[in-house]
Parts: sequence; structure tokens; C-alpha cells
Amino acid sequence: MNDRIALPPAGGAHLVVLRNLWVHKGGSPWTMALFSVFEPILYLLAIGVGIGGLVGEVPGVEVPYAAFVAPALLATAVMNSALEETTQTAYAKFAFDRFYHSLAVTPITVSGLVLGEIAWGMLRGLITGLGFLAVVTALGLVTSPWVLLAVPAGLLIAFTFGAAGFLTAGYVRGWSDFQYMQLVMLPMFLFATTFYPVTVYPEPVAAVVRALPLYHAIELVRGPALGQVGPGLLGNAGYLAAVGLVCFLLARRRWRRLLTA
Repeated sequence: MNDRIALPPAGGAHLVVLRNLWVHKGGSPWTMALFSVFEPILYLLAIGVGIGGLVGEVPGVEVPYAAFVAPALLATAVMNSALEETTQTAYAKFAFDRFYHSLAVTPITVSGLVLGEIAWGMLRGLITGLGFLAVVTALGLVTSPWVLLAVPAGLLIAFTFGAAGFLTAGYVRGWSDFQYMQLVMLPMFLFATTFYPVTVYPEPVAAVVRALPLYHAIELVRGPALGQVGPGLLGNAGYLAAVGLVCFLLARRRWRRLLTA
């Protein structure tokens, strides 16, 4: 696999995406993506609607609790879908199917492989995000037309976590290693303002929370969903783009080592 072979600038990334579409032409990726909506819907009904009946409106935001939680669950659903494709599925392609090894004899470059798999994760995340957005709209939890910005926001979120996931997959030694991911993902899900605003934390803790990628992902969706559109969203987008770019570059270097050793 050689980045010097003449290919489009993306290094054949589109071919990786097309291959994944062909393999799943029976519809399984769409079915899996829609199934990914099921878990956040349960959270929304149990916590957003159930506990929301006791909470009422969120102080300082003045919207029903379910409407406050729904955008965060949308961002989380997109994140999880992208991560699933670029971690566990990617590891299976490498360790068992040896799909990535087979690309070594094709013109597709390492950059194309990495970008293609991240793009595939973005597509999966987009489908999940659109599915969940349709559900919350049907439940009457959409309070602003600015919520349409959740679509490009979801693509950026999927890019960031897809790149981080593919970088992580390059260091996985076995299925048991994915348990360590949960040591990071579960606390981040619980504490990155998914269920309450960052103002509940004392400032030193709030500063740590604001450093979490999921916090910026939630803010990027929650702001437009609640009609709160301002320059701060550019900071959230810039943070996610920077993290995604760094992870992409590191993932490319890691996978080049794995596939050309």
C-alpha cells in the first residue's frame, strides 16, 4: 500500500465506501443504524419523559426537560454509531477478515483506507442521527427550525469520533480491549452534560467537562435545537474538527505501520 500511487486526492476512499455499500447491499447497515436509535429512545422515554415529569423545565433554559435531553441523546447516538463502525467492525476486518491486508495489493492508499472507513462511519452516524431526529420531531420535542443544523453537526461529530475510533482500533489487541473503551465512554456519556447543564458543576469540574469532546458535540446540537445560535457554536465546531483532524493523522500513521510492516 503506497501513497505515491496515482489516485484521486482522497486516495481511493470512495472505493472503500462503495465496497462497504456493496457488501451491505441487502440493507443491513440501514437496519443496524435504525436499531442504534432504539437505545437513545429508551433513555429519552425513561429519563427525558419519565423523570422530566418530575423536573419540569430546566432552570436557566426554560424548556421542558425532555426537549433539553433529546439533542444530547442525538449527539450521543451519532457518536456511538460512528464508533461502532470504526472500532469493533474495523477490528474484525483487520484481525479476522484481513480485508485491510488485501488492500495492500490495490492502488488504494493508507490515507484512502483511513478516510474511507471514517466516511463509512459518518454515513452510519448520519442515518442514525436522521432517524432519531425524526422520532423527537414526531414527539413534539423540536422547538426551533434551527434544529436542521443538527445534520451538518452530526456529520462533524461522526467524523471526530470515527477518526478517534479508527485510531483506537489500530491499537486493539483483542476483543477484551474494548472493555477499556467503556471506562472512557460511559463516564463521558454520564457527565458531559447529557442530562443536565454544565452550570451544576463547580468551576474546576466544569473546566474538565468542557474539555470533553462529547460536551462540544452536545453543545453543537443542543444550541440550534433550542434556538440558541451564536458564535460559541463555532468554537464547539472548531474543537471537534481539530480533534478529528489530529486523530485522522495519527490513525493514518498507525495503520501505515500495521499494514506495511
